[in-house]
Amino acid sequence: MVTDRHQLILDQLQREGRVNVLELCKELKVSSVTIRKDLKLLEKKNLLFRTHGGANATNPYTVDRPVNEKEKLQSSEKADIATVAAQLIEPNDSIIIASGTTVLALAKKIQIKESLTVVTSALNVAIELIKHPNVEVIQLGGYLRKSSSSVTGSYAETILHDFFCTKLFLGVDGIDMELGLTTTNSLEAQLNKQMIAHSRKIIVLSDSTKFGKRGFGRICGLEEVDQVITDSGISEHYKKDLESLGIEVTIVPR
Repeated sequence: MVTDRHQLILDQLQREGRVNVLELCKELKVSSVTIRKDLKLLEKKNLLFRTHGGANATNPYTVDRPVNEKEKLQSSEKADIATVAAQLIEPNDSIIIASGTTVLALAKKIQIKESLTVVTSALNVAIELIKHPNVEVIQLGGYLRKSSSSVTGSYAETILHDFFCTKLFLGVDGIDMELGLTTTNSLEAQLNKQMIAHSRKIIVLSDSTKFGKRGFGRICGLEEVDQVITDSGISEHYKKDLESLGIEVTIVPR
């Protein structure tokens, strides 16, 4: 049986995509034990998915997919995000482009007349950029993941120690306000951490479907992020939460 309190929880979940235990306690004037029991009951009815400290309207856990399959998802949004991101690249920049279909879209949008140095773990990004005579490409080496066409492992991490770049363009599988940035592969997450450590500005490129999602490998907390570029599907709730952390949120128009 769904009570009035349960309905209020579900209504908020429908509006915002997620609920927080502490916020529900204040709003409904009940204990956290009561709210957690409510969420557990509603999850059993397949009405929500519980997470640490709250619940989501949709399953927050992501699974690994082949890159050619992911390219077809939100392709127009990714192209628009990439167009805006490409405008941030300046003459004589030295940048890192990580792996993923959104940063691959960025590589396809780069049109720069001056010199540019790009360090990348993604084989498809490197292949896209070698056609530009004024772009120097440094391809990291290591274990090649067929599902993402990118390298991971200690060798790639070691090579990164020799560089410090102006910007990192990072694609992710999930953005969670509590867990931070995640990806489906733990080795990729470790390499992304090293990329962050060797970059001055961290720019996350993510379509709005990634918000509220969690992957297996944690990359970092949101306090490490300088800017997020996403599409207009992002909820106002997530936008305000990110901005409250000092993150610049750029929303590409439709």
